[in-house]
Amino acid sequence: MMSRSYTNLLDLASGNFPIMGRERERRRLPRTMTVPGSIAELDDDQAQSVCSDNQSSLASDRMIVVANKLPLKAKRRPDNKGWSFSWDEDSLIFRLKDGLPEDMEVLYVGSLNVDVNPIEQDDVAQVLLERFKCVATFLPPNLLEKFYDCFCKKQLWPVFHYMLPYTADHGNRFDRSMWEAYVAANKLFSQKVIEVINPEDDFVWIHDYHLMVLPTFLRRRFNRLRMGFFLHSPFPSSEIYRTLPVREEILKALLNADLIGFHTFDYARHFLSCCSRMLGLEYQSKRGYIGLEYFGRTVGIKIMPVGIHMGQIESVMKLADKEWRVGELRQKFEGKTVLLGVDDMDVFKGINLKLLAMEQMLKQYPSWQGRAVLVQIANPVRGKGIDLEETQAEIQESCRRINEKYGKSGYEPIVFIDKPLSVSEKVAYYSIAECVVVTAVRDGMNLTPYEYIVCRQGISGAESGSDLSGPKKSMLVISEFIGCSPSLSGAIRINPWNVESTAEAMNEAISMADYEKQLRHEKHYRFVSTHDVAYWSRSFMQDMERTCADHFRKRCWGIGLGFGFRVVSLDPNFRKLSIDNIVSAYIKAKRRAILLDYDGTMMPQNSIIKTPSSEVISILNRLCGDPNNTVYIVSGRGKDSLSKIFSSCKKLGIAAEHGYFMRRSQDEEWEVCGQSTEFSWMNMAKPVLNLYTEATDGSSVETKESALVWQYKDADPAFGFSQAKELLDHLESVLANEPVEVKSGQFIVEVKPQAITKGLVAEKIFTSMCENGKQADFVLCIGDDRSDEDMFEIIGSAISGNILSSNTSVFACTVGQKPSKAKYYLDDTSEVILMLENLAEATDSPDSSDAENDISP
Repeated sequence: MMSRSYTNLLDLASGNFPIMGRERERRRLPRTMTVPGSIAELDDDQAQSVCSDNQSSLASDRMIVVANKLPLKAKRRPDNKGWSFSWDEDSLIFRLKDGLPEDMEVLYVGSLNVDVNPIEQDDVAQVLLERFKCVATFLPPNLLEKFYDCFCKKQLWPVFHYMLPYTADHGNRFDRSMWEAYVAANKLFSQKVIEVINPEDDFVWIHDYHLMVLPTFLRRRFNRLRMGFFLHSPFPSSEIYRTLPVREEILKALLNADLIGFHTFDYARHFLSCCSRMLGLEYQSKRGYIGLEYFGRTVGIKIMPVGIHMGQIESVMKLADKEWRVGELRQKFEGKTVLLGVDDMDVFKGINLKLLAMEQMLKQYPSWQGRAVLVQIANPVRGKGIDLEETQAEIQESCRRINEKYGKSGYEPIVFIDKPLSVSEKVAYYSIAECVVVTAVRDGMNLTPYEYIVCRQGISGAESGSDLSGPKKSMLVISEFIGCSPSLSGAIRINPWNVESTAEAMNEAISMADYEKQLRHEKHYRFVSTHDVAYWSRSFMQDMERTCADHFRKRCWGIGLGFGFRVVSLDPNFRKLSIDNIVSAYIKAKRRAILLDYDGTMMPQNSIIKTPSSEVISILNRLCGDPNNTVYIVSGRGKDSLSKIFSSCKKLGIAAEHGYFMRRSQDEEWEVCGQSTEFSWMNMAKPVLNLYTEATDGSSVETKESALVWQYKDADPAFGFSQAKELLDHLESVLANEPVEVKSGQFIVEVKPQAITKGLVAEKIFTSMCENGKQADFVLCIGDDRSDEDMFEIIGSAISGNILSSNTSVFACTVGQKPSKAKYYLDDTSEVILMLENLAEATDSPDSSDAENDISP
């Protein structure tokens, strides 16, 4: 009988997550389980979230590492009764524990490389948990094929490596059933994490593209869970990524992690560009850290290339030396200059391009014929990739042709090894190679150059006669399209598609003077030896701790269905404005100040119609009709526009252009509040704005009486944002000696006179009321963007300066759940109108009239 959580998988894949009911008491599982846990009480349709208001102590922290494969080797026992397991010491996720605190317990969650009979699964799971602290995820064979072989390897992997299925014969078109299998598999991984997690104490570190939607499943259950994700593959440019039919689902799922890691800035930049173009999110860089604000949470972006495990490489080198393999190879290739390639058999590794470059080098530099040898080691195929048979056939044909053309007795220019080699055999080849060549057309990281550098360094303390005591020099010819390329500044970087330039680079590398080879090697070795896998994991862990520092201080709750689910994280003092509370305070008050922004507050930001409805006009007139109310619209719009919009509101006060112009009612003249009436600076600013408008399609310039505004909301998001930053710098330089300030806002860059802010408008209104003996005892201030924050901020200083009484009921409110200096929020403009309507009704009520009659003359 299938559990209810499994039967829901197809609904989950379609984005139809069940609406959560009331949370039941959760059974706490022990930190280390002795038997496989049951998740019957933990199904997603029974609980919404688990969170704690008490921060855990560091001593009890634990790391749960989640990856597609466990860092284990498994083989059937000789008697065919059971399995034997051992650590896979070559596994990256096994080695990352070296960078974590010594007292931190590490638990691994993942699947095995072997197919375990369902009858044996419970016993195997118990053994793995007790002896290795590993939690095995057993995927049904049909699900595994669709999840890994079909969706991961034939859809995600090609797209992330810039290969699109332009025709049915070239790649696999998107198949929603495969996506559903991917989601289902991620769901099963999440269930295994839930079995053992202690959300108050544990960190979760998820690895690679196989598990990109796992953060959503875990975040739905544990709002305050400290969770990181690291992508070991490239992340493609937005032009490629946006072709994925499930592009937004994956982005939103990743953003449920607290920290997202990439090998290079290019990969991170592509991810940030996708978030900008598809989700409208912009990143901020502060003190060297990059973050995305996402519903009150700051999602950190980590850029750190992974390293190798120095101790393991050195121990394998000693083994290779002990077994005389290095000496054997030196003898075999005596008198030859060896170039080495070590690659997976994969269409993206560019092996054939390397062979063609070797052929070109022998043709262009005949002196290397009979002397230069390219040893190409092809690692066994992992999974069912695309175009493998064609790739293998092409490579074999190139090897045959080149060897027939340039080979002779006792000499083959290409030595192609397509059988499994032990690590010590590979180390032996590294040790005798003069140069390593990597021509991958796309690769996430590629640690081959790092391993080569360490092997060429030799063993510290080795005897002078040892084969590994030798030369401290190395050369690298590497593709500019691999993750390690930016870290190896002494390497010769090449475009692998340009066979001629690759051939020239290979010749340059092996012809270079030994002294320069030594200098480049020393530079590389310093980097590789200090930036090892422990350094990488330690750095990631430190950033995760920093990013999650406020988790237990903020209030968190989940909203949204399917992959639209996200956690809203807000300051504990920031809460939704209660209509009942504000109406109660409104009725009790004797002098009220009501300050309202317009665009984005009274009127939706994206609305085509920019005039208020008759309902809104009626509400404003009723509020203004109360003699105890001082009501102002405080907007960045021009005074003529606002006068026209609110022409039927006779008693409404208006502060236009952020307060440069003010009037108390229609009967009064506009008052200029700016310190300067000199606008000659506009003649300097307009040509600059026009220049950027011509260069940026979709942008425009709005000319106000006191300000100039460059708008780019209809431009390409990335280009518009880039141009806005350039324009900001340009204007600040041009107008450095003018009495103006240049500010950026939501899709705008504005130039306006100095000391003109909405905050000063609010202060002026409060001061005027106080001077007239009508000090406000009720303040309502609502806005939606950065300029309105000045109003919220000024309220505190107004109270300390006795312009407002300490007993004043203050309701500073922002529109939308986002970080703000306001204490309250309302979700959207409709809620703002509803709240104002309730205040207007309170104005008309007898209770309000009684309060007015109590006012002393």
